[in-house]
Amino acid sequence: MTLEVSAHCDLPCGVYDPAQARLEAESVKAAITKALASEDDVFRARALAVKEERSDLVKHHLWVLWTDYFKPPHFEKHPQLHGLFNEATKLAGAGGTKGSWDPAVADQLLARIDEIAEVFWETKKAAA
Repeated sequence: MTLEVSAHCDLPCGVYDPAQARLEAESVKAAITKALASEDDVFRARALAVKEERSDLVKHHLWVLWTDYFKPPHFEKHPQLHGLFNEATKLAGAGGTKGSWDPAVADQLLARIDEIAEVFWETKKAAA
């Protein structure tokens, strides 16, 4: 006897959440804002390290969602997803928050994460 099962993600629901990427992106924006307000070179160097580390973590959390949570049916229903993930990971990369001190770039990153989160939560409702 063969039993067929299916799941929309690799692990039981509840382990994936775009809030992880958003929290790191908020840390990136805070590091930028605090560094720009400071005249202390040592503090600014520490803020740079935090900003770069957290930017990498944003990309990591987004990649996990993109590659492990979202499946072909999600991308079929939400064709903008690939573009959103591409834009968001680039906004967290060297051409984005990792390489910039512009708070507007951090705001753009947060906006893309929020768009991804909207789709994510819609898919979670559909799976329930």
